[in-house]
Amino acid sequence: MSEFAPSIPLVVDLDGTLIRTDLLYESTLKFIHETPIKLFALPVWLAQGKAVLKHKIAERVSLDVSKLPYDMTVIAWLRKERQSGRHIVLCTASDHKYADAVAEELGLIDEVIATDGITNMSADNKAQALVDRFGEKGFDYAANSHDDVPVWARSRSAILIAANPKVCSAARSVAPVTKKIDRDRGGIIQWVKALRIHQWSKNVLVFLPLIGAHEAFNRPLLINALVAFLAFGMCASSVYLLNDLMDLDSDRSHPRKRRRPFASGALSPLAGVVAAGLLLAASFALASTVRPAFVLWLGAYLFGTMCYTFSLKTKVLMDVIALAGLYSLRIIAGGAAVGMAVSFWLLALSLFLFLSLAFVKRYSELRLTATNGNDGVSGRGYRATDLPLVEVLGVVAGFMAVLVMALYINGETIARLYRHPEIMWLTIPILLYWINRMWIKAHRGEMDDDPLVYAMRDRVSLVSAALFITVMWIATLEW
Repeated sequence: MSEFAPSIPLVVDLDGTLIRTDLLYESTLKFIHETPIKLFALPVWLAQGKAVLKHKIAERVSLDVSKLPYDMTVIAWLRKERQSGRHIVLCTASDHKYADAVAEELGLIDEVIATDGITNMSADNKAQALVDRFGEKGFDYAANSHDDVPVWARSRSAILIAANPKVCSAARSVAPVTKKIDRDRGGIIQWVKALRIHQWSKNVLVFLPLIGAHEAFNRPLLINALVAFLAFGMCASSVYLLNDLMDLDSDRSHPRKRRRPFASGALSPLAGVVAAGLLLAASFALASTVRPAFVLWLGAYLFGTMCYTFSLKTKVLMDVIALAGLYSLRIIAGGAAVGMAVSFWLLALSLFLFLSLAFVKRYSELRLTATNGNDGVSGRGYRATDLPLVEVLGVVAGFMAVLVMALYINGETIARLYRHPEIMWLTIPILLYWINRMWIKAHRGEMDDDPLVYAMRDRVSLVSAALFITVMWIATLEW
């Protein structure tokens, strides 16, 4: 038996209620991603009204509504109400195109009322449209935000879906609350995941020029390197946020990435944009306290990551070359932070090594999707048939890194830094073992998406790194 009278229509909101996200934000982000050159059209459309803005974007952007983060508790409740005889109405400020697609996808919506390019179906406009359709106090309304208070004021009862305490209090002041469905909110844990603090481990690369020059204990230079590490971390986190926001569709098609905070709806897209802007500003403010050259390299890194996010990540081979370049750029920036030029050998080694690891990343993703029966990775240009070739290219790049290391040890410059350069030959089998082991792990399907993060958690990789550094230290000792 339903707790509501079957003759009273049940009206439900879409954004933040039926789904855990907002379609205006998502469609706007996708519009910017697909046509960044038309970004300046947005304020022109907004000046004509929100309804026009939403309609213009909807005309140009298609969303895969089958993969939206629906609140399954709400859907189960709506299905039960409909089975009891309720007339279910989806009333939303989102454009009619998206609302109709959602209604068709769910198969439990009897009627749709939405923004139509003329009227923005929100707040007072929504309240009046529902009163005109069902009469004063002639409907129950389920929603979640302050914009819904005028609607609740003219409804028979209020149903609160994932509403914060202030909204709950406002709703109770204008209508009887007959049902409340809570939802886990995006707390600190979700933000830590979104910012990918664990990925900051990649930024230890900024210390390599200092270590390579045997100046790791030079306090002023070490402080500069630490500041560079923090600035890169904040800049990288801001890019991770933007990358996830621009990649919602492909993330939701991925067996693991669909659980990311923005893809799953645990965090608001708007909050992500604001956080990205604040982090980016803080990053460059911190970088300005080091050296001007470091600020320029940090800017180059930002430009490169934006190119990767908006274009290169979808291009076969260009994506892995870009990733390898961005890793190497961290090393160059680290040198700029401490006022040291980065040697040709270190750059060549890093380029081939990180190219191999970038191929590991793509290979792991492609292998996982192929195992699940898909032809390729969503949002990437690779196909399942490319799997053997990607593996070969990555292994070859890894062996090129070993070759560069061997040529460096055999060169003349090493004698200036090491008293016993012959000891450095012991680094070759360590590097060979580690690279081959990473590829064996990837081949067996035991590799996480990001090989560097995997290496930071992998005991064998950490032991290999410790042995590598120990050999370098022994080679500097005077016997």
